[in-house]
This record gives sequence, C-alpha cells and structure tokens, in this order.
Amino acid sequence: MVTGGFSHIRATDRDRETAVEMLKEHYATGRLSREEYEVRLTQLLSANTYAQLDGATLDLMPQAQYPDRPSVATPARTNNLAVAAVICGALQPVTGMVTTIPAIVLGHLARGQIKRTGEDGKAMATWGLALGWAGVGIIVLVVLAIVVGISAAIIHLG
Repeated sequence: MVTGGFSHIRATDRDRETAVEMLKEHYATGRLSREEYEVRLTQLLSANTYAQLDGATLDLMPQAQYPDRPSVATPARTNNLAVAAVICGALQPVTGMVTTIPAIVLGHLARGQIKRTGEDGKAMATWGLALGWAGVGIIVLVVLAIVVGISAAIIHLG
C-alpha cells in the first residue's frame, strides 16, 4: 500500500528485511507457491523504494508495516473551547457585552485543556481572554461614566 506520499523515498535494509520476513510467513502458510515466493523475494531484495516493496507485497494481508517508513504527521486538532472563547470575545459589541464572561471562562478552560491535550488553539484562547477582559474594562468605564454623570447631575441640581 503506497501511503503518505512517501512511495518515492528509498527504503532501508530493515524495511526490506521486514518485507522478506512477511513474505516467508505467507509462503509457509501456503498463500504463495514456490515460484511466486522466489519471484517476489527477488523483487524485494532488489527494491530501492517503498513503492517497489509495496509492489511485491500489496496483495498480501496484513500489509507490511515498515519500521523506517516516514509517516505524515497529522496536525493537532483545534480546541473547541478556544474557538468558542474567541467568538464570544468578538461578539461582545453585538450582544451588548453579554458574552464577556463566557469569553473569559471559556478562554481559561481552553488553555487548561490545551496544556493537557496538546491541541492547537492557544492563541485563540488567549485572544478570547484578552477580548473578554477588554470587555470588562469597557463595562467598568461605562459604569464609572454613568456614576460620574449622575453624581455631577446631583451636585449641579443640589
């Protein structure tokens, strides 16, 4: 099986030995005739790439697992709480600041999960936290402005 886009990469001696051992097992169990075994053995011993190794063993189950074959790293999954945190932080002006506290709580929860799981999304969680705390700052400023305005009106009327 040609996987991971590495079929053109040169195989190692250990990979060839793994394929030969697998071929021997299939011959011993009767899946291959002596002629098939000899042809495939010759192919394996002269194989330079993973595609050539696979070509000699593709129809045999289980597939050979080559110890030195490079693997494609799968990207880490983005933490869902981090996504929710940044969305809540960004939506604060639209929601009348109702999503301020959720942005902060979700940001903290996301950062904790990211530390434990290794998921992506640390920057999103941090942005959610920053936007949430900026929202708290705006709310405090608005409340202070209202208090100062009311105080000034009371002093002016009094």
